[in-house]
Amino acid sequence: MSKPQTEKKGDANIVMRIGHVFSRVLDTFEVAVLSLGTALLAILLIINVIARNVSMSIYFAEELSKLFIILITFTGTSFAARKARHIRMGAILEQLPPKVEKTIVIIISAISAIVMLYLAYVAFDYVKTLKFRGTRTQALGVRYWTYVAIAPVMLFITAVQFFRTIIKNFVEEDVWLSPEQQSEFEDEDAMVADVIEKAGGEDWKIKEKK
Repeated sequence: MSKPQTEKKGDANIVMRIGHVFSRVLDTFEVAVLSLGTALLAILLIINVIARNVSMSIYFAEELSKLFIILITFTGTSFAARKARHIRMGAILEQLPPKVEKTIVIIISAISAIVMLYLAYVAFDYVKTLKFRGTRTQALGVRYWTYVAIAPVMLFITAVQFFRTIIKNFVEEDVWLSPEQQSEFEDEDAMVADVIEKAGGEDWKIKEKK
């Protein structure tokens, strides 16, 4: 193998490692926000219903509910783009030849990335306006821009996920619906391999043999 080819392979490995670390960190963050946000939202609403029947409702319940919904919505947008859980015409795409399917996926991902970048810009401008005005929530008196600050961040990350999908389809021969989802439905081998990787990879296999 020539020196230029070795250098290119080394650069590709570095990029793949960075992408893998980025995905793991982002996955931990998104799963934590979605899990905790959904659980806390449910608990808050249940407690508020009980409080209404007993005496009086919690005065800040509505504001916190809005915060949790904002967190869940925009974090879920990024999660859906990374795991290919967003709405798409999967039944139609799967009937097309692989090259045509790959081309359509790349075009859709490119358009989606541009739209997400534009929405991230609009959301960022909105956050700046709220911060400049000093708008506060009525019940808790918290600066409202802190409630929606996650919107431009997660919209931008969603755009990054679509760009990663484009790169993945250019690099790999198979069709990738997202950076981490190759086909419409994961097979058992892929699911087992993912579990083994999260459990410690080769060390897990060695322990199992022992």
